[in-house]
Amino acid sequence: MIPTLQQALERRGYTSLTPVQEAVSDPELAGADLLVSAQTGSGKTVGFGIAIASTILEEDGRFARAGTPLALVIAPTRELALQVKRELTWLYGDAGAVLASCVGGMDMRDERRALERGAHIVVATPGRLRDHITRGSIDLSGVAAVVLDEADEMLDLGFREDLEFILQETPEERQTLLFSATVSKPIATLAQTYQTDAQRISTINKSEQHSDISYLSHVVAPHDVENAIINVLRFHEAPNAIVFANTRAAVNRLLTRLSNRGFQVVALSGELSQAERAGALQAMRDGRARICVATDVAARGIDLPNLDLVVHADLPSSHETLLHRSGRTGRAGRKGASALMVTPRSVRKAERLLRDAKLSAEWVDAPSADEVRGRDMERMLSDAVWTEEAPESQAETLAKLVESFSPEQLAAGYLRLWSAARSAPEELTDVASVDARKKKEDRVPFGPSVWFAIDGGRDAGADPRRLLPMLCKAGGIDKSAIGAIRIVGDKSYAEISQDKVDGFMATLGGEMALDDGSALERLNEAPNLPERSKPPFRKGGAPGGGKGRGGFGGGKPGYKGGDRGDYKGGGDRKSGGDYKSDRKPYRAREDSTDHPVKPRAAKPRPSGDKPAYDKPRGDKPRGDKAKFDKPRSDKPRGDKPKFDKPRSDKPRSDKPKGPPPPAGKPSSKKNKARGASDTSKRFTPPSKRG
Repeated sequence: MIPTLQQALERRGYTSLTPVQEAVSDPELAGADLLVSAQTGSGKTVGFGIAIASTILEEDGRFARAGTPLALVIAPTRELALQVKRELTWLYGDAGAVLASCVGGMDMRDERRALERGAHIVVATPGRLRDHITRGSIDLSGVAAVVLDEADEMLDLGFREDLEFILQETPEERQTLLFSATVSKPIATLAQTYQTDAQRISTINKSEQHSDISYLSHVVAPHDVENAIINVLRFHEAPNAIVFANTRAAVNRLLTRLSNRGFQVVALSGELSQAERAGALQAMRDGRARICVATDVAARGIDLPNLDLVVHADLPSSHETLLHRSGRTGRAGRKGASALMVTPRSVRKAERLLRDAKLSAEWVDAPSADEVRGRDMERMLSDAVWTEEAPESQAETLAKLVESFSPEQLAAGYLRLWSAARSAPEELTDVASVDARKKKEDRVPFGPSVWFAIDGGRDAGADPRRLLPMLCKAGGIDKSAIGAIRIVGDKSYAEISQDKVDGFMATLGGEMALDDGSALERLNEAPNLPERSKPPFRKGGAPGGGKGRGGFGGGKPGYKGGDRGDYKGGGDRKSGGDYKSDRKPYRAREDSTDHPVKPRAAKPRPSGDKPAYDKPRGDKPRGDKAKFDKPRSDKPRGDKPKFDKPRSDKPRSDKPKGPPPPAGKPSSKKNKARGASDTSKRFTPPSKRG
């Protein structure tokens, strides 16, 4: 390994390299194109930093004076790009590297000035780097190495065109490294197009994948998801935790809920500015916040220290997203936990995600309030504060406390202080009891009952939704003691469980009236009420069967065969009766007694011998009668000219071809032009006449 990089690694505390770092630092692969798939959190950033070192460094392991960029590192998000820049800064610190960043959300003028001063390595996001290229503020002619970090995510986010544009602007003789968690078909196509004899490296062992992460699936009631998240956070008490939600609205809701419960929480979502996102991440790194609520895009590629817990408030859309979310924890040899909040309706989806990701999860109930309190007790008793010696400066204070309070009082005071610094756990609903309540088949019959009549019915505006709470309040019962409520014109009737009737009447008192003054009367038997009837089902459309869409089905009163027009058949149609040859005959003709219809003849009837409708439209044949009720003329249609008045007395051949132009106004430009072109109307001066 190059000495300057070796010194930086030792100073950072590296005693050995991770598998992916060992693989890419093989001397036989120096300068070669690489297609690398590695597990998240496996040290890929340091890995590709080592892999490109032999290409961009001088023989002495240092950089020459900074000029045009020698290496490009492209990442999908701003946070990941800035994180990569920080890692490469200490890795190449002894080599004298100058790094610059080109990421969205930053001042482009500052980035342009940094590029003008010169940089050895540029870390960028695809969109912002393309902007610099198109504006001519970056020169890529000297690029010797290009690294695409999280290439699969960049393709998923729609950066394919930007990546292809950037790669085409770089020299063909370059070292290209693609790092991706999975090598899908689009990744393979990109590698085949822009890499030369790429070496395939995979350090993912499917049997041991995510061995440092324990997966927990908690089935909770839909209304208890947020309460379960609170209990999970309290149960684990991770130094840092991240909660994933699918939408910005869900992020904002969880942020508000957790803040109100006393958690030190920040949010990451696309609606935040770059400064706000950077501030949130810095708060997580320096300990001012312990929980980050984020969407998938905002949290892509971020690396937070001591992140031991990932909570999926919403299930991810794919198993790849599940792996990327969970990969935020269990990094660099640390143990981590990934908790999925699963509602009863989403159990199958959760199982499918885990199966596709080749993960096994432990299906357990979400931590209850008692379990959280028990874990708090364990942490409190094992706290190092009990074994540490008190400093001499506190001796006087300790003596005064012991003198003033009993051991029980001191213990109670300490316990209150301990509990005040932590959010109280939530009581969760048993999912089994929720499912039981939803099963209608398990509903118990109402049993024996007594009916009561109440003054006022539908005519007075009575409503069951208003009557039910009035009965409960006036009679001192709950809604389970009330069966059916029936409302008719001038009365209302309520069914009360028989075992509750005595208490109901005692609470009502002798007046037997509700709060609004409506009097009640106990009935000896159930009221004889008419059965609720459903509106009759009418096959074929409009009620009455007259002129609705289905009226032509036959047999309905008010049907007139000719109302639908003459397209159904008739004497004047060229197709005649053959138009309906594939249709079933009207059933009305078979049932009618007024106009019996003979069966169809074997021989084809000439079109027009008989109308297709039961009642002819007129006494005359269809062809002899005009289409309108009043004929236009007594003469045959063919003997009358098309227009009432002939256009001209001259023969048609003497007229110019084509329709006459519109007259318009005499003073119009067109009419003036026509007059000028007509030689018969031109003015001849008197001197020229004769």
